[in-house]
Amino acid sequence: MLRIGCHLSSSKGYRVMAKDAKKINANTFQFFTRNPRGGNAKAIDENDVKEFLIEAQSLDINPILAHAPYTLNACSADFKLRDFAKRTMADDLVRMEYTPGNMYNFHPGSHVKQGTEIGIKFIAEMLNEILSPEQTTTVLLETMAGKGSEVGGAFEELRQILDLVDLNTHMGVCLDTCHIWDGGYDIVNHLDDILTEFDNKIGLKLLKAIHLNDSQNPLGSHKDRHAKLGEGYIGLDTFKRIVTHPELRHLPFYLETPNDLDGYAREIQMMREAAD
Repeated sequence: MLRIGCHLSSSKGYRVMAKDAKKINANTFQFFTRNPRGGNAKAIDENDVKEFLIEAQSLDINPILAHAPYTLNACSADFKLRDFAKRTMADDLVRMEYTPGNMYNFHPGSHVKQGTEIGIKFIAEMLNEILSPEQTTTVLLETMAGKGSEVGGAFEELRQILDLVDLNTHMGVCLDTCHIWDGGYDIVNHLDDILTEFDNKIGLKLLKAIHLNDSQNPLGSHKDRHAKLGEGYIGLDTFKRIVTHPELRHLPFYLETPNDLDGYAREIQMMREAAD
């Protein structure tokens, strides 16, 4: 069965997210651990979590994917900003253990004129400080569009980070279709070639999740502007090939398209029909 969901609001807690997932025929979902612009997180409601775990098992909702705030920059030139990213992610990983065995995704960050090599070093150093052998959460590096001084716009850069992480058995990659398209990877005309390149440079066994997003911009634009499925430059046929591809169809897919719940329900139904 296709494992697919979307980004849901976490403001009302885990149990409401499970109910929203059920409404749109989703069997997984993504959520922000806290305000996407950063800041303090709401206290964990243990009763809410317990009810969610029961509900999720009943509805076969798994795995769930937490997303770090967009503003965190693990490779900033400013030590205070790097320290804030580290403390926030460390706290998020503690919170994730209330729902064990799931995933936590983050944007690697921007090196801001320091150079990619320094950026990669800072990201790996942070991960080496916050990862622990006991954690059950898999931490995912997200593929990026390569705008500005972003780290992660090339597969090689993610591989270099992973190679520097001591506990990289707790790591993986989340592939964002809009990001890699905007980054210059032609998944419309050369999907198999791109997957082979990913396997050679990172390893398909490390691909743990896919953000399923169309793009408002042409190939290689480096802009990162999501579009609804079939309404952008990637196109619906490519998404149908992705969710049915033998190397990908076992993965969980997460929609981050500009939609409300009804819109997500339509896109989920389209992908389910393609996968049947």
